[in-house]
Amino acid sequence: MRRYLFILAFLISSTAHTQSAFDSLFILPDTIKPFSLENMYASMLEFHPIVKQTRLLSETARQEIRMARGAFDPKISADINIKEFGNKEYYNKFQSVFSVPTWFPLDPKVAFERNTGAFIDPENIVGSSADNAQLTTGISLPLGRGLFTDDRRAALKQAKLFAVMATAEQIKLINKILLEAAKDYWQWYYAYYNFRLLSKNAVIAEEIFRRVKLDASLGEASAIDTVQATITLQQRLVDRQEAFLEFLNTGIKVSNYLWDDAGYPVQLSADVAPVLVLNDGKLLANSTLEELTFQAKQNHPELVKLRTKLDQLEVDRRLAVEYLKPRLDLNYNFINQPLRPNGEFQAFQFRSDYKFGLDFSMPILLRKERSKLALTKVKIQSTQFEQSQAEREILNQVNVVFNQIINTNKILIQQHEVADNYDRLLKAELINLENGESDLFKINVQQEKLIQSQSKLLKLKSEYEKMKATIYWAAGVRNLNFNNGN
Repeated sequence: MRRYLFILAFLISSTAHTQSAFDSLFILPDTIKPFSLENMYASMLEFHPIVKQTRLLSETARQEIRMARGAFDPKISADINIKEFGNKEYYNKFQSVFSVPTWFPLDPKVAFERNTGAFIDPENIVGSSADNAQLTTGISLPLGRGLFTDDRRAALKQAKLFAVMATAEQIKLINKILLEAAKDYWQWYYAYYNFRLLSKNAVIAEEIFRRVKLDASLGEASAIDTVQATITLQQRLVDRQEAFLEFLNTGIKVSNYLWDDAGYPVQLSADVAPVLVLNDGKLLANSTLEELTFQAKQNHPELVKLRTKLDQLEVDRRLAVEYLKPRLDLNYNFINQPLRPNGEFQAFQFRSDYKFGLDFSMPILLRKERSKLALTKVKIQSTQFEQSQAEREILNQVNVVFNQIINTNKILIQQHEVADNYDRLLKAELINLENGESDLFKINVQQEKLIQSQSKLLKLKSEYEKMKATIYWAAGVRNLNFNNGN
């Protein structure tokens, strides 16, 4: 019985309060620095190239708006035409115009012209002017097509809507890369603590093997016990080595998301470890599901993009309707009013000294314009169908992930109980060993089941945390509900 008492003493000391020993896996040595998912999120949002790339979408949108506003920039133009032949000046015509496009299409302009020469067209001669110069001020106003909207106003509205769409696309891309990072992080979490678990059990198996071998050399243990201890140790070492490989590879995957402020990739060092902060009370409440569902309806990037697309199509529809109207443009210009070319001021005279123009045009059949409007209406209807389906799928996905979270949380509780019960079974088997009713083989079987249950518990914790990140992604919550103070 001496050999069993040696093994019994060691197993009791190694496995007493086994669940507490399991919890001690998460107590990191002083030489190890905790590296939380929030730390990784903060680093990614500041330094990750994909995140930086998404910021270019905002810059692109700003430049699109700036370019569209260029259609409203004041404009100055000048035109000079001179002809001289046979020592005779045929004509010398100069004209400059300054115009100011406005949002409401009442575009004011100021023009100056001076025409001289022997063969000037009579309509370009100003008899009352000493130098044949005149100054005109006036407006142009579309009374038909272009009164309520036109190409330049539509382009600016489209550019502003593009900025909204760019913001939604930025949130979508950032959420996608953060979700991928979260999944890899929690896989690393499982691999790290599973390696620690299997390493501890490999140490226990090695010590048992050493003691059984010692007993066998003293003739107090059979050769078959040594074989049994050897097999157990070998299996523990294999399991540990496999866990070590997964730990290394998952750490490399996590490194894919780490960059420094200079734009260089950062490799995870050996002195950092993943950590878990449990704060799930609010997440598991039904009110959270209602809140996430509401957020998904209002702010999900895909739904925002579809709503914005409908707004853009509405701008196109209004412009298409405008093109069904005839073109009727009014031009009215005062000549030398209120300012003469020589700098003198005079009162406006609406019925004298003016230029008036009226331009009218209209296609007879309007086939192009009617087709443009019809196509736009078809696109609007198609997008509305797409929006309805997308909203249904998004809300259902939020509910599916929430149900998975609730169910996995219950499984986690049950798995804790399973691990506790396996702990009790192992302790009971140790008592049986002390009473001569068990052997090393049965002890190993119970210990193996305990290890498997603890490893599964770690896996469930990892999967549970992945689901938490997934539900924020499914609801389209910005940065997966991470707030770094920005």
